[in-house]
Amino acid sequence: MPLYTDSFDSSDSFWSDARSEPKRKYRFTFDVAGLPIWTITKVSRPSFRVTETKHDFYNHSFYYPGRVEWQTLSFTTVDPINPDATGIMMKMLYASGYEFPDKQFGGLAYNYKSLNKSDSVDSLNPVCIRLYDGQGATVEKWTLKNAFITQVTNGEVAYNDDNMVNIDVTLRYDWATIEYLGNRAPYTSANGQVVGDAEVGP
Repeated sequence: MPLYTDSFDSSDSFWSDARSEPKRKYRFTFDVAGLPIWTITKVSRPSFRVTETKHDFYNHSFYYPGRVEWQTLSFTTVDPINPDATGIMMKMLYASGYEFPDKQFGGLAYNYKSLNKSDSVDSLNPVCIRLYDGQGATVEKWTLKNAFITQVTNGEVAYNDDNMVNIDVTLRYDWATIEYLGNRAPYTSANGQVVGDAEVGP
C-alpha cells in the first residue's frame, strides 16, 4: 500500500489542477508575546532531528533511529519606536526571572529569584505560526510547546546605513504541533495504519 494517497490522478499534471497551489513564504503571521504581527518580517518553521545510534559488527556499521530533537527556531522583527521592540524584549527577560545585580542584591534584603522555565515560558506564550492560502484561509498552524528565549541579538546601527533596525531572536521549545491540514495530507503506513490529523495536532 502506498504511503501517500489522495484523490489526485497520478496521470494529471500538477499545473492543471488548481488544488496544487504552493504555499508562499510571504503569506504568514507569527504570534509571539503579543508583539504586533506587522513588525515580524521573518520566522523559521519548526524543524526536528532524529538522533542515531551506531552499532559496529565485523567490518560493517549499522544505524538505528534514536530520539527526536526539536531544533531551535529564529525570527526577525523590526524595532519600531512605538511599540518599542527592544524595550519589550528587556521586559520579557525580567518577566523570565532575571534581575540586574544591583537590584537583586543592592537593597536591604537579597532576592534569590533567577531565570526559570515556568516564568520564561509564560513570558512569551502562546507562540503560533500561521500560513495562509490566496483566499486568506489558514492552511497551516504551528504551535510551539513550552517555548522560551535563548538568544536576542539587537542588531547594529551605522551612519552609512538607512535601513530599519532589526532584532534577531532564537527560541527553544520542547515540541511543536501542526493543525489545519484538512484532507491535504493523507498518510497510511506500510502496515496499513492510517495516521490522522489529530496525531500531529494539539
